[in-house]
Amino acid sequence: MAKNIYLASPFFDDEQIARVKKIEKALESNPTVMDYYDPRLHQHEELEFGSPEWQTVTYNSDIEAIEEADVIVAIVDFEGQNVDSGTAMEIGYAVKKGTPILIFQEKEPVLNLMFSVPVHAYMSKPEDIANYDFDAMKKIPYKGKVV
Repeated sequence: MAKNIYLASPFFDDEQIARVKKIEKALESNPTVMDYYDPRLHQHEELEFGSPEWQTVTYNSDIEAIEEADVIVAIVDFEGQNVDSGTAMEIGYAVKKGTPILIFQEKEPVLNLMFSVPVHAYMSKPEDIANYDFDAMKKIPYKGKVV
């Protein structure tokens, strides 16, 4: 049965947005993905960006999408070895909920142990996500450097 994916990622600059778009395309081409929710595409533009109402609506819709997701795909490339705080929160929420986490990292493979331990599958190329069988959910452990 095809899976519903939550795509957690930073999308604050052109490099990050380009990376997210590559993963969106990979998910769209994967026959084991029923649908995906990308917060970048759900910014509630009818509300004033940054306003208390926007914050509440955006937070609640993202949490609802995490709740409904079968798998979290998290892009952890941000700045150096740091992970975006929002992405880290989404991963933590998924860990507590027991949702499998697939981590995608294009840059230097370094993960905080708080991600290396719960990760179900680790990938570094968009084609790996495009070809991953989300129905079989094969474990692919992270084997890189840990901080």
